[in-house]
Amino acid sequence: MREFTPSAATALAAAVFFAVPALAQAPGGMPPKQVGVIQIARQDVPRVVTLPGRAVAASSTAIRPRVGGIVTEILYRQGQSIEAGAPMFRIEDTTYQANLASAEAQVASAAAQVTQAEASFNRTQQLLGSGTTQAQVETARAALDQARAAQQSAEAARTLAEADLAWTTVTSPISGIASVTEVSVGDLVTAGQAEPMATVTQLDPIEVDMYEPSSRFLAVLDDINDGSLRLNDELGATLTLENGRTYQAVGELVAPGVTVSTTTGSIDTRFRFANPDNLLLPGMFLRGQVELGVTSAFLVSQSAASRDKIGNLTAWVVQDGKAIQRQLTEDGSYQNQWIVTDGVAEDDMLIVDGLTGLADGMDVVPVPVTFDENGVVRELAPSPAHAPAEAEAAPADAAATE
Repeated sequence: MREFTPSAATALAAAVFFAVPALAQAPGGMPPKQVGVIQIARQDVPRVVTLPGRAVAASSTAIRPRVGGIVTEILYRQGQSIEAGAPMFRIEDTTYQANLASAEAQVASAAAQVTQAEASFNRTQQLLGSGTTQAQVETARAALDQARAAQQSAEAARTLAEADLAWTTVTSPISGIASVTEVSVGDLVTAGQAEPMATVTQLDPIEVDMYEPSSRFLAVLDDINDGSLRLNDELGATLTLENGRTYQAVGELVAPGVTVSTTTGSIDTRFRFANPDNLLLPGMFLRGQVELGVTSAFLVSQSAASRDKIGNLTAWVVQDGKAIQRQLTEDGSYQNQWIVTDGVAEDDMLIVDGLTGLADGMDVVPVPVTFDENGVVRELAPSPAHAPAEAEAAPADAAATE
């Protein structure tokens, strides 16, 4: 039979000494699972909705000729900024100069007729009763009126001729970016033709149409009516570009939607944004964030919640030392957190770490944690109240060791 040496007996006693507490902690198996928890509280949360959007030009015009003729010059730089009233095309004006000269001659002739008719009327009126009759005076007056009317007609024709001549230089009615020309020197254009000669598009400011489902619109109205949402006095919007970059300018509301699309069931709301660098282009797809107001709710980290197979949002809380799964009612998100209006209560201990393997009713040990600036879970440092007790315990342990 093998004899135990003193050193072997000592080792066996130590093994039993350390094994007994472990058996006392978990007579049926593993000790309770440690989970990181945070205490949640109701707070005022900005109500932000994210909507799909598309950029549209605040103003865009197709350049068409108002008179016909041969294009003789292209006067603008294609694809560059252009000011309102800047010349873009020149049309051959020989015919229109001749028409203006003829109209001016007609005005001069009409003016001479008026002068002659005025002299005749004055002379006839002076001789009334001594060689002329009242009927002759009336006839002279009618001739003068006709001469004056002819002069007005000639002046109107001259105005039209001057306009036609001016229109041989085609100008831009708005400021913006001029497109590539659709005509060349030598092309024949006609007044009011269907095909534009070019297009000028205003890019600064630019407008963005955002599309909100009518069902969400009704939900917002319900929240306003029951007092759970306090609407902002003014609505502003921010944009996220297709590459994920945040656009710096804040847009202002131009026109709220008043109709629902019969094809998409959404309401079109338009915002206007400053676009000095022409970064936003018409037709560009964007994602808009609109801050509607402030709502009273709980913020639950998206990493601490999950959705089941049918889309219900759930999270875990600690209640009486056990993990309990709760179904949440969310109303959007804010800074990577769900805005929860129902499912949790004030001061609930929300489990945010150690979620793997949890089961409803499982015994757990809550450990207070927090989130750092990067959203990583960190254990809370011991409070200063516990520091002196730990400091006093250290010398006592050292004395016991000695």
